[in-house]
Amino acid sequence: MGAASAQLDPDVQLMLRVQQGEGDAVAFEQLIAAYQTRLLRVLQHLVGSEAVAEDLVQEVFLRVWRARKNYQPTAKFATWLFHIGHNVASNALRDRRRRKEYQITSNTSESSAGMSLEQMALAASGGMPVRKLDLAERASIVRAAVEALNERQRMALLLCNFERLSYQEIAETMDLSVQAVKSLLSRARVNLKTLLQPYIDDGSLPPGDSPIEANP
Repeated sequence: MGAASAQLDPDVQLMLRVQQGEGDAVAFEQLIAAYQTRLLRVLQHLVGSEAVAEDLVQEVFLRVWRARKNYQPTAKFATWLFHIGHNVASNALRDRRRRKEYQITSNTSESSAGMSLEQMALAASGGMPVRKLDLAERASIVRAAVEALNERQRMALLLCNFERLSYQEIAETMDLSVQAVKSLLSRARVNLKTLLQPYIDDGSLPPGDSPIEANP
């Protein structure tokens, strides 16, 4: 997206107000209100912890405020914001791996008790009796499968299926080519299908609950 097209984004206009003078606090608060929940959802899926994600959301908006003077409206505001969010989350995950304190499958959201990947694999192999799953259990299965993906596949999938960003917007967010984004999404869906297809086949997980299919 070029600068001219970006100017049509109302959130870009809000950010340009934030850029002026000492910063338009009202405009900044409007952006926070519009994106805080969306950003939290994506980062929570990435880092596997609601508390950590909340801290990262604060870090993202702090970076937005600090960067306001140098802001250039060359893309939709959402694309720019999620680009910052992706960098912040990547740094946090890298730091945790270095300290050997973070394991991607050890915990899902602190507010949920998801099915472990070991349980999912056992059930998929027929080693666990299949029963009708309630809504929370279905959500836990999908969440655990998404969190089993590597960081880049997970981010691309979240931006595509939950934030409904275009391939071009995802590419700009993740500093990738459009073709690389398509490849990431293709591999992510293949990996998800391996774990989720048995639940779809036996009817315990409706197809609409799965992020396997590509967006139109």
